[in-house]
Amino acid sequence: MSESHPPATQDPHAPAASDAHADEHHDFWAHCRLYLWIGGILFVFTVITVWLSYWDFGTPKANMLIALAVATFKVSLVGAVFMHLKGEVKTVWRPIWFTLFFVSGLFLLSVFAYYDPIFSSLHAHH
Repeated sequence: MSESHPPATQDPHAPAASDAHADEHHDFWAHCRLYLWIGGILFVFTVITVWLSYWDFGTPKANMLIALAVATFKVSLVGAVFMHLKGEVKTVWRPIWFTLFFVSGLFLLSVFAYYDPIFSSLHAHH
């Protein structure tokens, strides 16, 4: 005679198999909508970038600053959403901040070189 065991009770808080599938389906479309929104925003700002390239803001410096501001916004969206940096841990951000620090220094050196150029002996004989 075999022993009869009571049926295993299921955790009432555990999602059913069909509920888990529905959650995965919802997550997929939520991510898809986010990517489409960000893609649309990037497209709009690319059109804005092209439009701004034909606009004169008075000085080349002003044109460059505005172009860099739009580019920084776009690259921030790409990094945060498409490269999934918005949810990364501190370990990933340390090298990124290190890189941004040195890239900023290189840009600053370029600005210094633009405003205080070093001329060679070829330029001294004008």
